[in-house]
This record gives sequence, C-alpha cells and structure tokens, in this order.
Amino acid sequence: MTPISEEKIGSCGKLVSNVEAKIVDISTGATLPEGERGELCLKTPSIMSYYHKNPEATAAVIDSEGWFHTGDIVIHQDGFFSIVDRLKELIKVKSHQVSPSEIEEELLRHPGVMDAGVVGVPDDRSGELPRAYIVKKGDTSAEDIMNFMKERVASVKQLKGGIRFVESLPKNPTGKMLRRVLQEMAVADP
Repeated sequence: MTPISEEKIGSCGKLVSNVEAKIVDISTGATLPEGERGELCLKTPSIMSYYHKNPEATAAVIDSEGWFHTGDIVIHQDGFFSIVDRLKELIKVKSHQVSPSEIEEELLRHPGVMDAGVVGVPDDRSGELPRAYIVKKGDTSAEDIMNFMKERVASVKQLKGGIRFVESLPKNPTGKMLRRVLQEMAVADP
C-alpha cells in the first residue's frame, strides 16, 4: 500500500499490517540486505496455503518455511518496494540470470536511443543471449550502441543476440512493454 503522505514515484508501496517480506537472491535463495535486487517473498495468513490438488505447483511457489515466492524482482529501500523485473522474464545466459530491465536502463542512457526492449534469444552454447529492440533517434548505428554498452555492462549482459531497430515497441494501453510480443518477434526473426 502507498501511504497518502508518503507517495514515492516508481514504488508499489509499503507492506500492510500482518505481512512479512524478504528479498532473496534468485540463484542462492539467501536473504539480501536492503537496496539489493532479488525475488520478493511474502508470508501472511491471507496468502493461499496451496494449489488445490496440485502439489507440484504449490512446491514451486511456497517453500518449506511457508514463504510465497512471487516471481517479482524488487528493490526494497526505506520501507518501499519497487518492482523492477519478473523472474520469468530473466534471460538465462550460461549460469547467469540477466535482467532485461537493467540492460534497457543502460541503453536509454545512449543519446541515440529513444526506447528499448530486451529479450533473450535461443543460443546453442549459452542457452540464451540478450537481444535489443531499439527505437532510435538520430543516426545511430548498431555498432555505436554495441561500443557504448561494452563500457557499461558485464560480458553476459552484452547484446550478443543482436540489435533490431524498430519504429515502435509493443506496449499495452498503460505503457507497459509487452515482452511476450518482443519474444514472438525474436522467434520470427532468428
């Protein structure tokens, strides 16, 4: 919930009464300190106990200590939670989990990039590789963007799946990017 007197832009609010939360590392499951990116886990009597007649689905989201794993990647700071990604949208590069939104944030710092969307494309050696769909402004090139990114992100976050320039990115009426549609575009244009 967002307290009226404490609105924080980009946040989905604070915990309500009788709800516990922790942020866990998506690889190790270890609890993370404030300010770190990880999966949001919740515990409260008002969350479901199980999926009816589906113990496998229950085990996939509720751990042995009763924590519900939301699949939301969040940052917790000063009591506020900000959703920054979805676990299902992470790109699996070798043994690394790569956040598309982190790459998009860096791409948007480039003066020739108006908008950007990143998805994983299949790769025989790495599992997946990041590919960017970019709405450019001006006369920038894929090579210019690649060079820009080399200095800013780790090797596994480089756009080794390529760059595709597009007129616009698929978004819903509220402006949220439709990664599913970008994924379909990637399948159609390997």
